[in-house]
Amino acid sequence: MKFFPAFLAFMTTILLMVAPVHAVELSIVSGDTGNGIKVLREILDRFEKKSGNKVDIVVIPPSTTDQFGQYRLWLAAGSSDIDVYQTDVIWAPQLASQLVDLTEATKDVVGAHFPSIIKSQTVNGRLVALPIFTDAPALYYRKDLLDKYGAKVPATWKELQDTARLVMDKERAAGNKGIWGYVFQGNAYEGLTCNALEWVMSNGGGGIVEPDGTISINNPKAAAALDMVKGWIGTIAPPGVLAYQEEEVRGVWQTGNAVFMRNWPYAYALGNSENSPIKGKFDVAPLSAGEGGRPVATLGGWNLAVSKYSKHRDAAIDLVKFIASPEMQKYRTLKTSNLPTIAALYDDADIARQQPIVPRWKPIFLDAQPRPSATARIKYNEASSEFWTAVHNTLSGEGDAADNLADLEARLTRLKGKGW
Repeated sequence: MKFFPAFLAFMTTILLMVAPVHAVELSIVSGDTGNGIKVLREILDRFEKKSGNKVDIVVIPPSTTDQFGQYRLWLAAGSSDIDVYQTDVIWAPQLASQLVDLTEATKDVVGAHFPSIIKSQTVNGRLVALPIFTDAPALYYRKDLLDKYGAKVPATWKELQDTARLVMDKERAAGNKGIWGYVFQGNAYEGLTCNALEWVMSNGGGGIVEPDGTISINNPKAAAALDMVKGWIGTIAPPGVLAYQEEEVRGVWQTGNAVFMRNWPYAYALGNSENSPIKGKFDVAPLSAGEGGRPVATLGGWNLAVSKYSKHRDAAIDLVKFIASPEMQKYRTLKTSNLPTIAALYDDADIARQQPIVPRWKPIFLDAQPRPSATARIKYNEASSEFWTAVHNTLSGEGDAADNLADLEARLTRLKGKGW
């Protein structure tokens, strides 16, 4: 009888010694905005409990431009420090050669995602990233202030400019000295490319680089759109907007210091959080359009990719599938108002009740305009940098729009060379 307890204790010791051999430590890198990192940590805690593996988050700055540069450095060095990368929708063609092909491992789950998003992450027949949420920007507006002054939600940029100025001036006259009419992402980075693409395309000025590779940006309608926005700086938009990224914009808006804001859906949940000064005071609408044009929303979205240098590929793939699963996408959406990439979640009653922007935004993101990354491919980031630099110069008063776009066309032509 003494043998059995001794044997049990012996086997327990052996199991404790063996178990850690099967557990692995993974790392995931993210520069998410808002409460995205906090929610990711909550999801990872669930994965750790289920799998027995440990996952560390490597947090980097939220600027997508800075993120891409750091990713390129890690991958070029063949670093195994990062197992899973959170990637922008535009990066697949540029990073594909250094990412694991997920096609076989995800064949049981890809059918639940929107096919267009899966296609955007497929390069030469290889699925290099699995989507976790998609994005299309909204025009946030203070419905209480518009109602107060009998103003309507603007359908055109001219209407937005006039309404922003009207409400801003009346509020300042009433003592609200810190309020501005409109805030957007005006810093010289990828976010400005997104904003400027919307201004230009909605004004009939083309898509920078067209699907056939033609460079189309140097035209009067594109120049007119940028001249229009230049006129906002210091009038309806604060001068500091030229240094704003997503979180700076949200900071001004959520403290009640803007009538209108351009931002992604993540700002909806935060604006309606318990301690938000504007909770229940705002709503969202499609972005405005140029006269005679149509609204344009730049397609965004984030995915997860496994580094080919990872020493734990199978565990990393399991992690990616877990985070991208319907259950975790729903959890993220309820916490952050990020748009899911799984079609069925747009009919989920909990999401519709708690985050009403999500079902409303399905047609917006389905019609969203992709940036020309599929055309410019590995040259896209340099092309985008040239574009946002020309735009930022214009908004800053360094040259006029027509001259800057002519110079941009010449730079893009040299970059293109014999082809994209």
